[in-house]
Amino acid sequence: MAARPTWQGHLKLSLVTCPVALFTATTSTNDVRFHLINPDTNNRIRMVPTDPDTGPVERSDLVRGYEVSKDEYVLFDDADFDQVKLESTKTISIDRFVDEADIDRLYWADPFFVVPEKGAGVEAFAVIRDAMKKQGKVALGQLVLRGKERQLALEVRDKGLIAYTLRAHDEVRDAADYFDDIPTVKADADMVEIAARIIGQKEGDFDASQFKDRYDEALREMIKAKAKGGKGLVDIAEPDDTNVIDLMAALKNSLKGGGGDKKPAAKKVPAKKPAAKKKSAA
Repeated sequence: MAARPTWQGHLKLSLVTCPVALFTATTSTNDVRFHLINPDTNNRIRMVPTDPDTGPVERSDLVRGYEVSKDEYVLFDDADFDQVKLESTKTISIDRFVDEADIDRLYWADPFFVVPEKGAGVEAFAVIRDAMKKQGKVALGQLVLRGKERQLALEVRDKGLIAYTLRAHDEVRDAADYFDDIPTVKADADMVEIAARIIGQKEGDFDASQFKDRYDEALREMIKAKAKGGKGLVDIAEPDDTNVIDLMAALKNSLKGGGGDKKPAAKKVPAKKPAAKKKSAA
């Protein structure tokens, strides 16, 4: 397995324990990434840790500090953090089982592949996995990951397990703070019926491979154009706040396929004149 594990420890269900490793289930390696450049010199900017009194310092010599009052800190080094002894630093202990539907989607966060370490522990892993599959439940446990204890939701996936970190309650905002101010509007029953039929026409299976990041693709095209000395400009057409004049007519036209998938006409906005190039294309 090429990837390095994010965490290694043990998975525990009552008295059954097995060594496991966690691997991040997602990747950002294909993201378009930019560096900060000084446009006068075309030099890449380096972020150098600097002490206001002594100047640049080595990052490896730094420790972390918690501010207890203005300009007063309690200092911590790696040895201090190692002294925090929690079972969840080395063990994912399954505490209880719940139905997946019981966990609000707002709480689901990052996914990880849970893989058994090779050796005698594989059989114990299989026992835990198959028992979870038989019961059809999601397991809950805790794990210290990246300097913070997180609750985990584990579910069976093929021959392994998927562990999702769950956001803490105080990390999730109350929807009422945002939704309560939405005006109460009684939608027209006929319009709702037509809209429901439009939804029915657009039903389909979820296929993640069909999603393309068009913004990312546009950036890559602009990068190619600029690398070849082109302007790399993009025409911008801003839609009006609403293109609906007669809502019922728009719904009926959408139902008939009369422009339901067409974007409303928008006024062309002149593209901004590109900044003058310095020594070479940025």
